[in-house]
Amino acid sequence: MKVSIIGASGYVGGEALRLLIDHPEVEVFQITSETYAGRYVHSVHPNLRKRSLLKFVSVNDIKECDFLFLALPHGSSASMIDKFLSIAPKIIDLSADFRLHNPEDYVIYYGKPHPNPELLKKFVYGIPELHREEIKKSNYVTGAGCLSTASILALMPLMKNGLVGKNEITIEAKVGSSAGGNKSHPSTHHPERSGVIRSYQPTGHRHTPEIVQELTFNGNIPKIRFSATSIEAVRGLLATCHCSVNSDLTEKDIWSIYRKEYGNEPFIRIVKEKKGLYRYPEPKILTGSNYCDIGFEKDEHSNWLVVMSAIDNLMKGAAGNGIQSMNVMCGFDENKGLEFPGLHPI
Repeated sequence: MKVSIIGASGYVGGEALRLLIDHPEVEVFQITSETYAGRYVHSVHPNLRKRSLLKFVSVNDIKECDFLFLALPHGSSASMIDKFLSIAPKIIDLSADFRLHNPEDYVIYYGKPHPNPELLKKFVYGIPELHREEIKKSNYVTGAGCLSTASILALMPLMKNGLVGKNEITIEAKVGSSAGGNKSHPSTHHPERSGVIRSYQPTGHRHTPEIVQELTFNGNIPKIRFSATSIEAVRGLLATCHCSVNSDLTEKDIWSIYRKEYGNEPFIRIVKEKKGLYRYPEPKILTGSNYCDIGFEKDEHSNWLVVMSAIDNLMKGAAGNGIQSMNVMCGFDENKGLEFPGLHPI
């Protein structure tokens, strides 16, 4: 299958390329970059030296292919979508441009109306653990936000089964610098970033409506309080989610609920050990992998539950999740190209 990547010079596009060049069902056909057109891929992604001889081309030179990944900055995919629809019959957009069902949310959270609101219903929200059957039938899938992916996967079993008290949830998400992309900014300048634990979006984060959208079951709309914090790491994301549950629920009951929902999922691991260093999810050991590790602990003196979810924000939070969705769309083994388990120590 001929697959091309629009915007392959960024972190997410580079990760998608890294995964696809080893995918047994895929030929990477073309990769685009307006900044680096004409240059070899290793000039931007040095980890791919001697792994690919592809050169970047301008998006104006892109040719028809079987499958297209869009790894462009937010707002770019929607503005050029007519061109992309004419190039490939199947598309995964890894930006935020088609994630939200309600076009009014783009005005609230992205500051302007969506240019193609009629297309929002055609894109399936691309978390296979929630929408596998819809993804199988769809030609257009949108990637999910990294912070929202970790949060949604952490909380879905509870919301789906109506176990969250008053549907109220508080989420604190800590994420590494690669989530900000590869464009320089004062906040990513080393003297300003090094050593920080910086709250950068205590309210109103753009991933909040995704979380609300995907955790609404049977008309029960969750009340989400979401805060995001930058930490000194390149990759990695930990979402710590707080909520109340029925006081009769034991940890054994909660374990059974998560095992029922995720027991057969290839990339979800329930992490809950009684002792040792890795009793709870740890983003560091997930580097380069497509796993989401989920753990929890119930306060033995109350009905308070804390759920922790860890991912690599560039993998399960972006490119890896996109490859997983591609596998589902095309009828491939869901694990294809995603077998890497992560490194330890690192």
